[in-house]
Amino acid sequence: MGPEIISIIVLVVMFIVGTVLPINLGIMGFVAAFLIGTTVGGLSADNIFDGFPANLFVLLAGVTLLFVIAENNGTINLLTDWSLGLVRGNIGFIPWIMFGLTALLCSVGALSAAGVAVVAPVAMQFAARYSISPLLMGVMVVQGATAGSYSPISPFGVITNGVLASNELPQSPGLLFVNSLIFNVLVAALVFVILGGVGLLRKRADSAEFAESDAESGYSANGGDESAEESEEDTEEEERGLTLYKGATLAGIALLVVLSLAFQVDVGFAAFTIALGLLLMAPRAQSGAVRQMPWGVILLISGILTYVKVLEEIGTVDYVEGLISATGSPLVTALAASYVGGIISAFASTAGILGVAIPLIGGVLEDSTLPAIGVVSAVAISSAIVDVSPFSTNGALLLANVQTDERSFFRRLLLWSILVTALMPLLAWFVFVVIGIP
Repeated sequence: MGPEIISIIVLVVMFIVGTVLPINLGIMGFVAAFLIGTTVGGLSADNIFDGFPANLFVLLAGVTLLFVIAENNGTINLLTDWSLGLVRGNIGFIPWIMFGLTALLCSVGALSAAGVAVVAPVAMQFAARYSISPLLMGVMVVQGATAGSYSPISPFGVITNGVLASNELPQSPGLLFVNSLIFNVLVAALVFVILGGVGLLRKRADSAEFAESDAESGYSANGGDESAEESEEDTEEEERGLTLYKGATLAGIALLVVLSLAFQVDVGFAAFTIALGLLLMAPRAQSGAVRQMPWGVILLISGILTYVKVLEEIGTVDYVEGLISATGSPLVTALAASYVGGIISAFASTAGILGVAIPLIGGVLEDSTLPAIGVVSAVAISSAIVDVSPFSTNGALLLANVQTDERSFFRRLLLWSILVTALMPLLAWFVFVVIGIP
């Protein structure tokens, strides 16, 4: 058995173990990189260290730290309140506000699961109160997370563009984000129609009743319950408004976008710089920010990409790429890669899948007959749009917050995710690769 087959078997076992057991995939990635690299691949420890994605580590750490600060100081809740204020009485717009809010949170640096975790509790409470289909509301929330997840400063966007850059493959961060955003907005519109959203547009709620529902959601800047004492309510109302610190946070996020897109400043270092400025403004209030960072995800990505680099060194990536390209048709290869990313991501970490799937399309991206960014968009979107699966983190968050019968909701969500996994990679491939939009 050759080193390529052994390394693939190890990778498959890693994903199975990471799915079944609560063991971080990144830890297994580092161990596999060491064991496979030194025993099968003939690599030294220094060779393996060279594969550690230092630039991607800085990017992820900087951006997620900035989001943690924004969450701690109430900026995220402020955005939520502003968003809910736009739909007073217009029930049909609520799913769209939840979609937009999740997309916004993910596009400014929140992990897909973090954005869903913030919005899903509020969304499901509104769904129960106003007789909105929980499946419609939940899918719109996850769809919003996918729409915003490929911005140049979001973790999925950072991972995808980082992997492309490290492999010297074509990349266009802005176009990838626009493709994902527009595609998911159109899919969300289709979801809205299919799951009964059009009928909601004819329903309106009394303004006082809507305000009462907003209050009952318990959504406050300090995470407290608004049924607490009156003095605490007054404090919460004050904290929910725009303050100097929240204004500085919003300005910092906007500055990060401008620096990264207009001036090509390194996103990771820029995010750390802005985050440091915000930490200095309130050092005691943000003392736990570093501990709150999603180190598990950062570890996962670092470990997986280190192992992928070992796979490249021992020839496994070229071997698998050759298998996928065996048909001799770049179009079929791009479609196969899209389905590989989508099917595996429905059960495993999307962040981890991106690190594995993107290098497999290296040969296709060098084919001048296909739009390179279109192929990347198809694979990236296919890997993320299936996160509505109840076996993924986002789907599990919907199950945890649904206000109706969980078993019934699980069955409907599972059927929907099967439909999405079967059709969306094909649609993304057709739009971005076959038609070549844009």
